[in-house]
Amino acid sequence: MPASSTRCLGCGQEVSPLHLRSRPGVPDGALGDSRSFSTGWLFPPALCHSQRFSAQGNSRLRGFSSLLHKVLLCLLQLPKLSARKGRKKKGIFWGIEVAETLRWRGWELGKETIKHLILKNVQEKTQKLSYRCPSTRFFITVFPQPIALSPGMSLTLPIIFRPTEKRDYEDSICFRKAEGEFSVTLRATLPRPSLSFPATVRLPGCAVHSVTETTFTVRNVGDLITVFAWETPSPFYMIPDHGMLSAGEECTIKVVFQPKVAVLCDVPATCWFGGEEKQKRTLQLKARAKYPYLRVNVPVEQYEGVKPGKFRDVLCFGFVPVGTTVEKCVEIFNLSVVDAPCRIERAKDPLLQDHVFSCDVSHSVVPAKGRLVLCIGFQPRTVGEHSTDYFTVMSAGCLQQAVLKVVGSCKGPLVSLDQSSVDFDWINLGESSMQILKISNVSDVPAYYQFDIDGRGSVFSLDHPCGVLEGTTTRALKVTFRPTHPISYHRRVVCLVHHQEPLYVDFFGTCHSDTAKPAILQARHLSWFRTNMVRGLTFYPPDILSAMLKDGMLQMDEKRALMLPPEIPPDKPPEEYVEASSMTEYFCDGTSSDLALFPPHVSVSPREYDFGCCVPLHQVEPLPLCVTNHTKGKITVAWTPSHGSAFQVAPEICDIPPLKSSAFRVLFQPTQLNSLYAAELEGFAFYKVLRQYSNIEEDATICPPWCLTVRLRAHTFEAEREHFIPQYVLDVPKTFPPVASDTDTYCSVLLSNTGTSLITFSVNQTACPSVLVKPHSGHIIPGGHQIFFLSTHPVSTTPQQHVLPLQLNSCPGYTKEIAIRSCVESLLLLLEGDGNLYFKPIYVGTSSTRMYTIKNCTRLPMAFTWKIQQSDSKVLSVRPATGFLQPYEAMAQEWTFTPDKVTKYLLRAVVFVSWKSPAPASPRSVHYTLRIVGEGALGTIRAQKEHLDLGNILVGDLQSCSIVLLNDGVCSLKFILSVEQLITRPCDPEEIRSDPLALELEPSRGTIPARSKASVRVSVRPARRLHYTWSIKYNICTSTAPDLASTKEEPQPLCRLEATGVYPAFCVADACSAGSASGVSRLYLWRLLSLDKLNGYLEQDPTPSELTYRVPTRHSTCLIPPVYTPFVVDFNFGAAPIGSEPTLVVLLLLNKGVMPVEWAFLFPSDQKMEMEHWAEDAEFSPPELHQMRIQDNQLFTVSPKSGKLLPGQEECVQLSHRHDFIGTDHLPVLLKASYGHEILLNFRGVTVKQDQRYIHFASTKHLFTPIAIGTSHPPTQVYELYNGGSMPVLFEVQLDSIMRIQKDNFQHPVFVCLTPRGEIPPGTTGQIEWIFSPLEARTYSVEVPIHILGGRSALITFQGVGYDPNTTGENTTFSDVLAPSVLGSTKLTVPGQAATLSHHKICVGNIPDCSRACRLVFLNNISESKAVVFAWKTSTFKDSGALQIAPEQGVMQPGESIPCFITLQPSGIASLCSIDLVCEVHIQESLRQHERDLREWEREKERQAVEFTITEKDLRAEKKPKSPAGRSSDSAETENLPEPSAVVRRYKTLPPIKNHPVPNLPAGHLDRRLLLDREASRVWVKPEPPKPILLHLAVTARSHSTEDFFRNFPSEFPKYFLPCHLPLETRPVDGSKVSDGTEMDPKWLSLAAASQQELQIVTDMLTGVLSGLLENTQFQEAAKRCLDEPIPYFSQFRCKESAEAQGGGQCTTAPSRGSASSDLYTEENGEREEMKPESSPSKEFLESWERLSEVFHHEQLREQKEMLSRHPAFGTLVELVLENTLQNILMEASRGEVVLTARPRVIALPPSPFRRITDPTPRDSRT
Repeated sequence: MPASSTRCLGCGQEVSPLHLRSRPGVPDGALGDSRSFSTGWLFPPALCHSQRFSAQGNSRLRGFSSLLHKVLLCLLQLPKLSARKGRKKKGIFWGIEVAETLRWRGWELGKETIKHLILKNVQEKTQKLSYRCPSTRFFITVFPQPIALSPGMSLTLPIIFRPTEKRDYEDSICFRKAEGEFSVTLRATLPRPSLSFPATVRLPGCAVHSVTETTFTVRNVGDLITVFAWETPSPFYMIPDHGMLSAGEECTIKVVFQPKVAVLCDVPATCWFGGEEKQKRTLQLKARAKYPYLRVNVPVEQYEGVKPGKFRDVLCFGFVPVGTTVEKCVEIFNLSVVDAPCRIERAKDPLLQDHVFSCDVSHSVVPAKGRLVLCIGFQPRTVGEHSTDYFTVMSAGCLQQAVLKVVGSCKGPLVSLDQSSVDFDWINLGESSMQILKISNVSDVPAYYQFDIDGRGSVFSLDHPCGVLEGTTTRALKVTFRPTHPISYHRRVVCLVHHQEPLYVDFFGTCHSDTAKPAILQARHLSWFRTNMVRGLTFYPPDILSAMLKDGMLQMDEKRALMLPPEIPPDKPPEEYVEASSMTEYFCDGTSSDLALFPPHVSVSPREYDFGCCVPLHQVEPLPLCVTNHTKGKITVAWTPSHGSAFQVAPEICDIPPLKSSAFRVLFQPTQLNSLYAAELEGFAFYKVLRQYSNIEEDATICPPWCLTVRLRAHTFEAEREHFIPQYVLDVPKTFPPVASDTDTYCSVLLSNTGTSLITFSVNQTACPSVLVKPHSGHIIPGGHQIFFLSTHPVSTTPQQHVLPLQLNSCPGYTKEIAIRSCVESLLLLLEGDGNLYFKPIYVGTSSTRMYTIKNCTRLPMAFTWKIQQSDSKVLSVRPATGFLQPYEAMAQEWTFTPDKVTKYLLRAVVFVSWKSPAPASPRSVHYTLRIVGEGALGTIRAQKEHLDLGNILVGDLQSCSIVLLNDGVCSLKFILSVEQLITRPCDPEEIRSDPLALELEPSRGTIPARSKASVRVSVRPARRLHYTWSIKYNICTSTAPDLASTKEEPQPLCRLEATGVYPAFCVADACSAGSASGVSRLYLWRLLSLDKLNGYLEQDPTPSELTYRVPTRHSTCLIPPVYTPFVVDFNFGAAPIGSEPTLVVLLLLNKGVMPVEWAFLFPSDQKMEMEHWAEDAEFSPPELHQMRIQDNQLFTVSPKSGKLLPGQEECVQLSHRHDFIGTDHLPVLLKASYGHEILLNFRGVTVKQDQRYIHFASTKHLFTPIAIGTSHPPTQVYELYNGGSMPVLFEVQLDSIMRIQKDNFQHPVFVCLTPRGEIPPGTTGQIEWIFSPLEARTYSVEVPIHILGGRSALITFQGVGYDPNTTGENTTFSDVLAPSVLGSTKLTVPGQAATLSHHKICVGNIPDCSRACRLVFLNNISESKAVVFAWKTSTFKDSGALQIAPEQGVMQPGESIPCFITLQPSGIASLCSIDLVCEVHIQESLRQHERDLREWEREKERQAVEFTITEKDLRAEKKPKSPAGRSSDSAETENLPEPSAVVRRYKTLPPIKNHPVPNLPAGHLDRRLLLDREASRVWVKPEPPKPILLHLAVTARSHSTEDFFRNFPSEFPKYFLPCHLPLETRPVDGSKVSDGTEMDPKWLSLAAASQQELQIVTDMLTGVLSGLLENTQFQEAAKRCLDEPIPYFSQFRCKESAEAQGGGQCTTAPSRGSASSDLYTEENGEREEMKPESSPSKEFLESWERLSEVFHHEQLREQKEMLSRHPAFGTLVELVLENTLQNILMEASRGEVVLTARPRVIALPPSPFRRITDPTPRDSRT
């Protein structure tokens, strides 16, 4: 339809678009978007053309017209769709886009509401569809018409909703397309509350005791205001949990999940909403809570010496410079799958601890499977202190804690002087001398140093008296000596170092003048002085000491120091000077403290003085200075003048008598107001005698001068003036270093002047008398610093606060309070568990280890030592027993408890702790007692399952299982498992000796807690196909026997495991042939295919080379793949003429194992890898070409080539060989079983010419059945020959080699050929009968040529084994010979087979001659619709009568089974019977069709014999052409026929009849087939009978002569019946005749002259007599009794006649019972007749005589019955009756007439009346 045309919706006719525009009031374009009408469909304002004329008489159409009018008005006034309505859910149905549902909301009763349904074509082609109106009357739309939509176009379909009552309405409108139908739902609903929210909310994973949340939206999709409220199960809650929503409003709800336990939550939350009628909806809340698992780890670069990959929880900062801060990072790993909130807390320690470790993070969240990096800071403050602290990372709820140990040490400067003294020697007055003093800092920490000397007022000065010495640097200091008086100078200067003990250096020198020349002071004088001072000799001047030396009151030691005489006192050596510590020397000077190392020689007072405010300048009062001489000599004090200083001493030089004092004045003369003044005055006191060296008589008496110092301060600030504001930096520690009790502690304070003016300082010592400060006062130059040393003597273990006021610049407003704490550290060791250690019960002799923590709760290193009683040392031990604990360090110690008996232990151990560096006055040690509780017990281990059978496991495969070990005792048991392997199947011990143990335990040793269980993984990998039995035993590990080698106890049995190593085991259960080999018996086919050998190989274990490729693999790169198996089997398909049908062999594979078997027949092409053409060799060898020809032409095929057999499953495999080419075909095929054998099968088949005579020999070697030597009648054995050609074959056996063997064995016929020549029909098997009779126990072998007439001869090797029955059981040999190697199966069929036998082989076993063996075989018709005809081929053995079959032929209906009875009766000659019975089976319908075809062919043949055809066309012509020489006789006859006959025979006759069949040619010979087809079109071949299906039944047995059978099988002899009509074996054992010269009896001569019939009668009679005697039990018992009876005495008394008669060979015959009784009867009758004339008998006598006659009559009948039962004919009759009876029962049972398995019914008969016993003969004597 054109796009521009417009059609009416009602009738489809084209209308003008002007109909719409002609409506008044409707402007152009009012219809909206033109795309809605682009399809060409319009709704006219009036009726359509088809309805315009009929609407006047039809009111229904008028109503429809008004409806269309309303629809059009609505279309003209279409409003725009809202955004909400535009979001309708749409679907696409076969290219049509349309809304799935059309809804009406807010409608009113009685009003019409219109909705529009839009259909859009979203495909690229025009769509045609139609629709069906809604089914209800409440939804109305336009009358349905076909719709056509162009691509991209739309159609709007109006739908009117017309409600009649307040309820919900639902309908649908259905659209139909060529592809199918789809519908749109029409739904109108009443206003009702409705909430929309998701059905499921899934929250993120959360840690236990943590919180996770998410949000979702609740929307009011109803038309009413709705109130809602949530009911939420724990651990969820919602915010907000209630509210109100208007129509269309929405709100956000927060769901919070706060679990308390680990749980997987999937719970519903209920939302109640609505007005009066509450409604509810459920929301499924899903969340997962997991326990967090946090681990602390120190990165590898921050933790040395630890292997990576392990968690490290110790953070070591190493040595950190004092006062600096070092940060290192640690990682907190979250190994769980949820985020883990955590908090970081520090270990709680005493408040005095100055925390040097810090962590800024206290709370954080570790992401799931992530990590959190924490920064730990370390700021040490005490040099040499080792700090330890612990941070605990706790997860939410304190469920899990991870402890981080942080350690660090503080290092400070290490300053040293290169010399302890500086010697200036002597100089003249007015001169100066300079020396170098090197100061070194070997540490990498900067060092603040200060020499406590004021160089401005001292004779000694340094260029850098204070400064900072960087790490690992050395500074050379210049020391200058400027003397002011001609005296000796000596000053011991202290070098103060911040964070280090002070250093001391001695400055000394001598000054000479023109008038005064004192003795030169040297270093030895200082040493002597210190020694003399210790000995108390320095308080005497040198002159007195010299006099004492002269007087002998003093002596000199070896160092030339003075000493008192040794006898006073004699027992004490002289004292030596011991240098004290620098701190002790510094503080114990007698001025800063009351303590002094030595009493002072000269003292000055005051040492420090503050002039205070000295305003006005000229009114300063001088300071009186007192110098006291404590020696016993006169001293001189000389003050060093300081030029330019405001402080001066007067007088400068003054003498002081012994033990006297002198006053000096210190004058302060300030020169400037508002200034600070500070200085140090220096003076030297010495013995006056030392002013002149000549006064010294002994050098050892020289005493160095004493230096006197006075610190002075003053300021000139006016009252209204502000003092200088000090700018400084003060470095003060918060605490004193920890010390033990009665020990002083020291610390240093650094005050740095960072300003540009002088700073004076003073410390008010009286404000804090417990702390000593030195120096108390002084000054600091700009840029310099002052080092203070503080000392205290703590007395309490509680922290004490010390506050020292430091006043700067002599202004109280500039006072800095130094706060510092101190306390005494007492020995405190914290024992875990309040000093209790509990061990679980433990097995006697084993050890239990527990970690026990001790903690040093002090700030000093502590030494500990554990002491255990000697009696408990064998039971209890700890490691380490001694060691050191750093401050606040916790150490986990390993305690080992080893009980030696079953009892409960209560032990005690004592730990002694002491300081690592004990103070002299501190207590030596403190001890703590640890209480240890343990128990020694016994226990055993048992397995949950004492016996576990793993079943069958593939050899080399791994199978695992678990053994659950149970410990029911109260103690943990540490065990070692051992395995003993036992192999129960026969194997070679030497081979399995090197095999590894086939069972592994993991773990083989472990520990089972008390009342618990443990799982041990057992892995079994059998190495051979054997049955394994493992005995798992255990030993309990003890301290003395930690392993199996050291244990002395026997292992205890635990459990026993069994497993059998198996290979995929399958075999060939049966085989049958068809096609060209249909005439081959199963036994012969079994030998052709060497199936016994194949099954034997399959029974063996695979070799390692066979398992090179465990599964079928393409591994070869050449056409002939390599062979990895040593097993090779010849698969001989036999022979057949060319063109014959293929040889088919069907094998039945049986999985007789317990493992599934995957097998495959791999041709050479299946083993070759696919290679590129360039990689293959272009030249092929002859074997490769031969195999390629076979595979390309598919001469050998296997179907299927692979498969899988489950245990017990069978599968048929069809093998075929096509006879297309003459010759021998050979193809190696690999039979591969996955994870098992691979056996090379050499497929071999022979194809011969059509007229070739060919005998197929399966092998060139034949082995006879072993025969026992001395056998009287060796059995006849058979050698089979198969005629594989199409022509009969005559064979002849050449017996020359057999005659040679007979000649070599003393003319004994070892090998006898009974059929040296014969004929074998084509396709059948011929037999050559042999007798093997060994002469001795050995192996005989002979090579016999077999000649084939017109064919190829063969040389066959025959072998036979003779054995001695006395050494080898003959019965065993017989059973081995007759054991069935072919397993018959009824499931094995060939294609087209319609009937089956119930058995394919009957093994009768060993039977005696002249006996009958009957077997039953069922012939089954397996066809469901066709009847079959069967016939047994009995012509070969029917004449001999050795085998009978009943029935021999018959018809079987579909599904019918017919029993066939096979009766075997040996012919009387011992033989090995092997008969192949063949049953020919035909389809009955095919036989009938053949008969019909044959009758038609015979009628045609008769017709052609009397009819002929005239083929000449012009018989009336006079010219008679010459007939060709090759003209047929039929033509000649036709010529002689008269004309009418020629006219009548106008039609051509049928082709001539031929009798020869057409051979089957191979598929490749097309030309020959065409010729044969043309010939067949001209020749009508005689119909051949249908080819029968041949069923082979093998019957095997071994017949023995009667005496041999009775000798070898005495227990089996009574089971057989010997008929009477069979002749006895009269042939001698050795075949020789009786030829001795003994004269024979005339009776024997007459017997010899008897005829054959007479001999047969005698034979039958003797046979009956002997059989009766042998079967008579009384005769057998009597014979046994006669043998046991002793020779009677009366046998010696014999008459001469009897002796002669016996000697002459005559014998008497005892009369039988019958004759005796008759004679007796005669005699009795005679006597009765003689007595009769004398008297007549009485009545009683007659009655008794009658009874006696009756008894005699019954006795005579009984004897006749016994004689009859012993008769052979009677036994034969009974045998036949029983045989027929049983056969009838079996036949009735096979037809279902008798149920042999039914329970017998017992019928209770009434008791019979008493019958008189007329037969007095005992029942036992009856037969």
